Amino acid sequence: MSIGMVLKLVAALVTTATGLLAFVKPSAAYGFIGLKAEGVRGVSEMRAIFGGLFIAMGVTPLFLGDTAYLMLGIGYLAIAAARAFSIVFDKSYAQSNLISLAIEVVLGVILVL
Repeated sequence: MSIGMVLKLVAALVTTATGLLAFVKPSAAYGFIGLKAEGVRGVSEMRAIFGGLFIAMGVTPLFLGDTAYLMLGIGYLAIAAARAFSIVFDKSYAQSNLISLAIEVVLGVILVL
């Protein structure tokens, strides 16, 4: 297995782990996304979007291969582009936002190459 494939696998597993954390313990998501899951609707959204969607996005490439890894990478780069816009437009220069941007760019690049 090439180093590139190992990195893609790690990126998919990181995505899955992020989703599992948000799904199993929605309140823990506040630490990495800055949103609180308040009330039953908030908890449901945290589990569904940051949990279920990220689990599916991370697991799918493990079964479908190259095209799914590419799609996950495009997803990360789209998130990074939207975040970069927000950082500039909204003047949201919080350190956690910049760290998230860096992680999204790195994972996106790994996955599309």
